[in-house]
Amino acid sequence: MRRRARLLAAFAALALALGPAIAEARPGGGASSGSRGSRSYSAPPSTRTAPGTATPFNRTETPREAPGYANPGYQPRPAPSYTTPSRGGMFGGGFMSGLMGGLLGAGIAGMLFGHGAFGGMSGGSGFLGFLLQLAIIAGIVWLVLRVIRGRRAGMPAMAGAGPRGAVPNAYAREMDGNAMGGAGGRAATRPVNIGEADFSAFGDRLVAINRAWSSADVATLRRLATPEMVRYFEGDLRDLAARGWRNETRDVRLEAGDLAEAWSEGGTDYATVAMRFSLIDVTRDAAGQVVEGDPNTRQTVTEIWTFARRPGETWVLSAIQQAR
Repeated sequence: MRRRARLLAAFAALALALGPAIAEARPGGGASSGSRGSRSYSAPPSTRTAPGTATPFNRTETPREAPGYANPGYQPRPAPSYTTPSRGGMFGGGFMSGLMGGLLGAGIAGMLFGHGAFGGMSGGSGFLGFLLQLAIIAGIVWLVLRVIRGRRAGMPAMAGAGPRGAVPNAYAREMDGNAMGGAGGRAATRPVNIGEADFSAFGDRLVAINRAWSSADVATLRRLATPEMVRYFEGDLRDLAARGWRNETRDVRLEAGDLAEAWSEGGTDYATVAMRFSLIDVTRDAAGQVVEGDPNTRQTVTEIWTFARRPGETWVLSAIQQAR
C-alpha cells in the first residue's frame, strides 16, 4: 500500500511540475502582455494585416483606475496599488503562491514519506482516506490551473525584404482621426509622425528580441524592451528553465505590417503596429529533444506590437498583443 501511495504521489508531483504547459513559448508566450499608456484598455484600430482586433491584456501593470497613467513599463518596479502578474511562479505570487505552494508541498511530501497528504485525515491511514486526500490535491491543482488559464485567456507580402526583415514601405499608414486623436476617457495626446527609419527600427526590434530571447540574453532584452516587458520575459524564461526546457525562435522574417496608431502622451511616444511574421519556433528539453514545434517547419504568426520612445531615445518594446 505504501509503495502504491508513493508511486501515485510521484505521478501527482510530475503532473504538477508539467502542469501549465507553455503552448507557445516564443517571446510573450502567445499571451497579450505589457502596456500602451492610457490606451492599455482600448483596442488598437484594425489594419489590413490584423483585420480583427487585439486580445485584451492578461498581463499588464497599468491600473485601470488611472486612465491618464503614462506607462508603468518605465517604472523600476510595479506600483503597490494593484496586483502584478506572476513573474515566474506557477501560482501567481503573493498570498496565493504561499498558500497553494505550502498546501501542495506538504501534501506531496506527506504522501512520499508515508504520512498521508495532510497528516492522514485525522490520523486515518486507510486506502479510502488516501484516495480522498489525493482528490483534494487534484482539486487544488485544477483550481490553480483554472486561474492561470483564465489569466492567459482573457503586412501585403514584403517582397525584397532585407536580411533583417525590415521593409518599411510595406507598412500602411492607416491613420484616421479616431486612431490619432484623444478619444473620450483617454489622456491628452498628440499625433506622432512615423517615418521610414521608425518602420525599419520596428522590424529590427522584432528580429533582435527573438534572437535575445532564444539565447536567454536578458541584458540585451533590457535594452530592447521596457522594464515591464523584461519582467515578463524573465518570468517566462524561468518557467521554461524549471521544466528543463529551452525555446528557440530563429530565421524570423517580417512578412507584412501595418501601422495601427501612433501618439504621444506624458513625454512618451507610442506606435502600435500589426506584424505578420514567419519563423522556426522549437522548444527542446535538457537532452535536446523536441518537446514542442517542428525544427523543419516554419510558422506564421500575427501579433500587434507596441513600441515606446522617450525624447532622444530609441524605440523599445512596450507590449505584445495577440490578433484575433
